Amino acid sequence: MNEISPAAVGPARAKDGEMLSQMTSIGEAVSTQATARPLAPAVVTGTSVLTYEELDRRASQLATRLIELGVGRETVVAVCLERSVESIVSTLAVLKAGGAYLPIDPKLPIERFNFIMSDARPRILITASNSTEEIASCSLRVVDLHAVDRAAADYPPATGVDSEQLAYVIYTSGSTGRPKGVEITVGNLLNLVSWHQAEFKINPADRASHLAAVGFDAGVWEVWPYLMAGAALYIPDETTRLSPEALRDWMVANSITISFVPTTLAESLIELEWPEQTALRFLLTGADTLHRRPTKRLPFEFVNNYGPTECTVVATSGRVRICAGSELPAIGRPIANTRIYLLDESRREVPAGEIGEIFIGGANVGRGYLNQPALTEERFLPDPFSAEPHARMYRTGDLARRCDDGDFAYVGRVDEQIKIHGYRIEPAEIEAALNGHPAIAASVVVARRLDCAEARLIAYVALRSSVMAPAATEVRDFLKSYLPEYMVPTLFVKIDELPLTSNGKLDRKALPDPEERNRLADDSFVAPRTPTEQRVAEILCALFKVKEVGVNDNFFLLGGHSLLGAQLLTKIRNAFGIELPLRAIFDAPTIAALAATIEREIVARVESMTEAEAQALVA
Repeated sequence: MNEISPAAVGPARAKDGEMLSQMTSIGEAVSTQATARPLAPAVVTGTSVLTYEELDRRASQLATRLIELGVGRETVVAVCLERSVESIVSTLAVLKAGGAYLPIDPKLPIERFNFIMSDARPRILITASNSTEEIASCSLRVVDLHAVDRAAADYPPATGVDSEQLAYVIYTSGSTGRPKGVEITVGNLLNLVSWHQAEFKINPADRASHLAAVGFDAGVWEVWPYLMAGAALYIPDETTRLSPEALRDWMVANSITISFVPTTLAESLIELEWPEQTALRFLLTGADTLHRRPTKRLPFEFVNNYGPTECTVVATSGRVRICAGSELPAIGRPIANTRIYLLDESRREVPAGEIGEIFIGGANVGRGYLNQPALTEERFLPDPFSAEPHARMYRTGDLARRCDDGDFAYVGRVDEQIKIHGYRIEPAEIEAALNGHPAIAASVVVARRLDCAEARLIAYVALRSSVMAPAATEVRDFLKSYLPEYMVPTLFVKIDELPLTSNGKLDRKALPDPEERNRLADDSFVAPRTPTEQRVAEILCALFKVKEVGVNDNFFLLGGHSLLGAQLLTKIRNAFGIELPLRAIFDAPTIAALAATIEREIVARVESMTEAEAQALVA
């Protein structure tokens, strides 16, 4: 295999490990801040302020208790707490004790909670007395955070921390339906922290938000870069974090300087009006495909980020600029000590500008999947492009291409790529075009089988509240300016907003089935006007299992394809006694045009008949 070109890995970066050598452990960094700035705010929620001195003391006292219970290197400790001061104290305590924390949302269904407990086999579970009742039935040791003696003066003994030991485990959804635990090391985490602090110039004066749901890996990114730098971490209430307007107002009121917001929410935030004097320096986003760019100058930098949980939250990052056109914003360039490879099915570098699967190498590639060696071996592969011994790269299943300016453009998923009518289609490309329509705020495109027919493209669209719902015909005509015919969705379904999982990611499973009441209607519906049009309409209604079709409806936009086209021609032959080539449907895809073609063919056939043949036809 040839060595990958420099273009595939982005600009020159520090050598792997160069930045890590300058970092200390997370526990030591927080203790240093507590010594230097004991009364500085560390965590702020509502009117409550936890200082660095208090944070360090409480975490150290809990760490002492954990060490007494046997927590040390490679010990997994589950932390089942809401996003709160307590969750931050607890995860910091686990790291101070030398263990690895496993964040778990208390609102998880009990079946999933039990699966994670049995799969991860943590030695201890930290929770609060007001957590779910089912937790009490767990067989492992439970530590009630409220019962820990905060008056104790003991501090944990120094524990040697090295870059290879486990820092945290986060469970993600698996393609097989089983959640899988991703193992991230101290070295992985410190590389993320080091890059982030340098890239965004984090300092003690910063005020960062903590919005990510418990168990979402973005929470790692939201917490440690700031606490290690002595900045303040602000936690909004649940209602505020899910409302664009309320979240904006909260950020402005609390002088938040840097914030991470999941993609769908960020797309709403950048369209709001912001005061010119806001303290916000950076609005970071990620987790889903970003479809929108700022339409006007924002008083802060808008940064798009990409990275799987397996590669420590962020692998690429880049500023999003105001730009006309329908191209999706890029996902940026590799972060420090990270390499991006775009490879084909043979794992060879694709030519410049071509689409390839993203493989990630470097210091942020995690250890693997907890207790799943076979899956780890399948996804975490030897890195043939690295000169470092035992280097590995992670196979993401994501598709991208490299832009002329060096940024990477996300294209879609290998497993979400749609194939319809022989064409391979990337939904993200259609979504980008849809979101350019002035009436559409957000969209998602999927392929679904309706009435056991072949899969059709269906666009789910969330409309802007200030506009009337456009007709489906209008949206189709708009898309035809950007997309070939085969990429134009058959149906457009109205939804109030894109459904999200608890982690803020798009929940495709929650999309509703298309029904008459939720579809964008065609205000230009024209009923059949002639006997020929009526007969063709009856044939199409039977083929597509619908009640009615208009004379201007397109055969292919109704869900037609070559197999159905052949069936249509057979029924036309039986009904009208004429033979039409398959090409006729492409040339005349509507009922009106097809009926006109049939009538011309009948006239031509009659005109070519002899007098005897004509008399026999009407006899």
